[in-house]
Amino acid sequence: MKTLISKLSLLIASLFLITNIFAENPIKTLIITGQNNHNWQVSHLVLEQILENSELFDVDLAVSPLPGDDMSRFVLDFTSYQLVVLDYVGDDWPEQTNQRFLDFVKKGGGVVVFHAADNAFTNWKEYNEIIALGGWNDRNEKSGPWVYWKDGKLVKDFSAGTGGSHGKQHEYVLNARNEKHPITKGLPAKWKHAKDELYDRMRGPGNIKDLLYTAFSDTETGGSGREEPLIFTVSFGKGRIFHTMLGHTGETAENNPSMQCTGFQVLLLRGSEWAATGKVKQPVPADFPTETQVSMRKDYKAK
Repeated sequence: MKTLISKLSLLIASLFLITNIFAENPIKTLIITGQNNHNWQVSHLVLEQILENSELFDVDLAVSPLPGDDMSRFVLDFTSYQLVVLDYVGDDWPEQTNQRFLDFVKKGGGVVVFHAADNAFTNWKEYNEIIALGGWNDRNEKSGPWVYWKDGKLVKDFSAGTGGSHGKQHEYVLNARNEKHPITKGLPAKWKHAKDELYDRMRGPGNIKDLLYTAFSDTETGGSGREEPLIFTVSFGKGRIFHTMLGHTGETAENNPSMQCTGFQVLLLRGSEWAATGKVKQPVPADFPTETQVSMRKDYKAK
């Protein structure tokens, strides 16, 4: 009995030590923002709040010059970061920043592709390999196939047509396609997301590694009539990429249902941790949405 108690005490002490180490060494994170076809003035601050409120991330911001302004000094140093969160669509970065970013990812840096960041850099080959699928900004069949879920598998459709569209914003159900991945393990197979855009007809290299969630883009809401891949992982070099197409930003942080959705926030946190470390230590929260019920964290804090 004493031996068993000693082993349990050692296990508890070890778990406490691991927890403390993780809390004392938050994941050093850089959010890149400053230009976007969405409300980046709100989105980057909300992303920062979600990440830092978890106490798992230490966040810095890289805010670019405004569209059309001199970008030559927007030269970023990624060497001190484990994770880069992309909240940027706009003018090209300086070539030095491009190369430093690619080097960061190739050597094992983590990346989160957030919502409209997959609209960026249509003609940057490596960036499109990092995001796997993108839309808008002159994307078409030359950008790669449409990719969607059909008959239990991902389909690559090389038909001609535009890349990127969505119907009207609405609540919709996410369908798990990989329940064993560290990001999704323990989460519901189906859960309802708050009012948001549902990206469809996305095109690109289609080099998805782990498809995590899809959703049906209903023609009644102006969608494609297909089951669309919305949350997935990508590999590039030694780097891990977490791509979420959820999160169309509202007018203010207080009126921002897609990002106030508990499901969005939990997946962002779990995907970010995985991209940075390859693991997910966060427990499944009790307030995660169900198939029929949306859940909200309006203050962007875990309950």
